[in-house]
Amino acid sequence: MKRKSYFTFVVALMLCLALLTGCAGNTAKPTDTAESAAPSESKTEPSGGQQTETEPGTSTNNAPIKLGGIGPLTGGAAVYGVAVANGAKIAVDEINALGGMQFELNFQDDEHDAEKSVNAYNVLKDWGMQILVGTVTTTPGIAVSTEVYNDRIFALTPSASSPAVIEGKDNVYQMCFSDPNQGIASAQYIQDKGLGTKIAVIYNNGCAYSTGIYEKFVSEAETKNLEIVSITTFTDDTANDFSVQLTEAQNAGADLVFLPIYYQPASLILSQANAMGYEPEFFGVDGMDGILTMKNFDTTLAEGVMLLTPFAADATDDLTVAFVEKYSELYGEVPNQFAADGYDSVYAIYEALKDSDVTAETSPSDLCELLIDIFSGGDFVFNGLTGENMTWSKLGEVAKSPKGMVIENGVYVGMD
Repeated sequence: MKRKSYFTFVVALMLCLALLTGCAGNTAKPTDTAESAAPSESKTEPSGGQQTETEPGTSTNNAPIKLGGIGPLTGGAAVYGVAVANGAKIAVDEINALGGMQFELNFQDDEHDAEKSVNAYNVLKDWGMQILVGTVTTTPGIAVSTEVYNDRIFALTPSASSPAVIEGKDNVYQMCFSDPNQGIASAQYIQDKGLGTKIAVIYNNGCAYSTGIYEKFVSEAETKNLEIVSITTFTDDTANDFSVQLTEAQNAGADLVFLPIYYQPASLILSQANAMGYEPEFFGVDGMDGILTMKNFDTTLAEGVMLLTPFAADATDDLTVAFVEKYSELYGEVPNQFAADGYDSVYAIYEALKDSDVTAETSPSDLCELLIDIFSGGDFVFNGLTGENMTWSKLGEVAKSPKGMVIENGVYVGMD
């Protein structure tokens, strides 16, 4: 019995030692602060998922300000949202590499749907968003702008251009041209360059973006003595057959067709005009940007198409050259104006805040009031990819000059 008791004691002792060894192996190691301070890669790429989030290079003494983003990363309008998210991510990574103020970007997919956009906004608010870079498209932008106004979160939209996005909301600003300004500038440009003598207009009367541009275009065309010989419309539900609109324009003798619409219906209009042998000049606005990267579209049909845009990828200034090179290297394509808008939006916020004493602990409402004062104060001037000496009115509109572009050999070429 004594021998058996001794054996039992030895086994028990060995088990206790094993347990102690196992516990020691699970002891946490100290955090490597040098490694955590180095810039890190994004968790997911905007072009491949529902959400993209960047992690800034931060230390415990330099926590990031949280930037939210909302736009279509999937669906028919994804070319816009993906470009904005990609451009914004490049800006965040560059700013964080400077080692001063740090940003963290969380970009949510809304599929160009107003209800999903509000849901995405609530996700970002729960995450702790302090500033919103968004939304990307107009209809979701109108819905979300009401939310940010009520919550007192500052929003700078890269590309939601309808006046309804900013009307009555002192904390919502636009990086893009407003729809009325696009309509006015288009009429002026067509008249100044002598691009057409008889003009037809095809617009989407169910879209705030398209309608807003159309109304100001027609008004300005009248003052410029431009002859409009045909005005026809469509809706999202009828945007598959444009034979009636094109036939009316052709019978009216229109030598220029103005398209204040997005690139998807524009691609069908170009294809159907080609099929019926109708060859007018086509002139579009910033929503046309993206047509060259549209899947299964014959880009030769867009040859000679003109549009106004704030960004020219073939510009030779150092900022544009560096951005185009970096974007092309990361994403395998030439950036469009929406990528440039996303990039500029982040940098405009950074330039506005960099000399202030804001931190990650600053409340969204305090940041909101500070940014309103800076953007609308009259002294803040921003130089970016999409314009020089940009300023903002108290209504949230940006002042900058558009650039005329024409598609030649499958690329955008400056007309000025």
